[in-house]
Amino acid sequence: MFFLLLAGLQISACSTLSYYHQSFQGQMDLLAARRPLHQVLADPDTDERLRMQLVLLKQARQFAVSELGLPENDSYSSYADLQRPYVVWTVVATEALSLQPYTWCYPVFGCLAYRAYFSQVDARREAQQLSRQGLDVYVAGIPAYSTLGWFDDPFLNTMLGWDEARLVGTLFHELAHQQMYVANDTEFNESFAMTVQREGVRRWMLQHHDDATLASWKTAERRDADFIDMVLTTRQRLQSLYDSDLDASSKLQQKRELLRQLRRDYRVFRQRWSGYGGYDNWMFQDLNNAMVASISTYHQLIPAFEALLKQGRHDMDAFYQAVRALAELDIEQRKLRLESVLVQQK
Repeated sequence: MFFLLLAGLQISACSTLSYYHQSFQGQMDLLAARRPLHQVLADPDTDERLRMQLVLLKQARQFAVSELGLPENDSYSSYADLQRPYVVWTVVATEALSLQPYTWCYPVFGCLAYRAYFSQVDARREAQQLSRQGLDVYVAGIPAYSTLGWFDDPFLNTMLGWDEARLVGTLFHELAHQQMYVANDTEFNESFAMTVQREGVRRWMLQHHDDATLASWKTAERRDADFIDMVLTTRQRLQSLYDSDLDASSKLQQKRELLRQLRRDYRVFRQRWSGYGGYDNWMFQDLNNAMVASISTYHQLIPAFEALLKQGRHDMDAFYQAVRALAELDIEQRKLRLESVLVQQK
């Protein structure tokens, strides 16, 4: 994800000023916690597991430039331990009968389909206020974000502890936001970054691992795709319901049933994948539109972006050029163009 800060302090509303103050302070605290990567690696007190992960990320940083054409700058030349599990917590909200995320708008950078807080308490307070307005709300811990090159982003302790594919993939994702950002179109930005992440991880794994490791990774990829397809199928069913002529009461009743069906589908998914429970924390919350929308924002446009990448024979420079051309269009034209790319592939 990307998180845009330090804009709009001239706005007078107290709640807005309070929000930007926590954003400013949180970003400054993060920057103050940075240590140059070479110092961390040379420090004899550095935990060996941390050292190995940072060496891996340093290699992946070079790979991102040489193999993916991502920006070569001072981002990810440092490390920061924030002493917490997530760097920010985001709030996503929708109407009770809509999958369109509520947006928060900022000077210069446009509107985003979430609001981010450096404090979990603040994020939950915002969520409670939105919930009292009758909105569906979801609060998620986020392990990394990009300042789009405004600052030299560090590796964070919140990124560590994952398997290799997710670790290097997160790095590729955040650097992709530095490569391309379109104001007022979170879905476009996140789906683009996810496409770069997926392509980057694919190339990384093929270059660095043997057949057995590749087979294990491909199995995990199929499992994750299975889960995403299940959620996006539910999204399509919900959207059809909300677009129907039923009265609001009937829509709410059928919405609850569709979300219960999603949970039943997930139990089948777990059986199919030998009891894998990696999505349990997400699935066994009080499912709502905001949760489904949060998945859709990151994944809905990936097939179209991957079709665009395939059109250019997986040449990253050609892909970025094509994406920049899309960025010049308005949001509706972009969606239509991406849909046409997907149709052409089929």
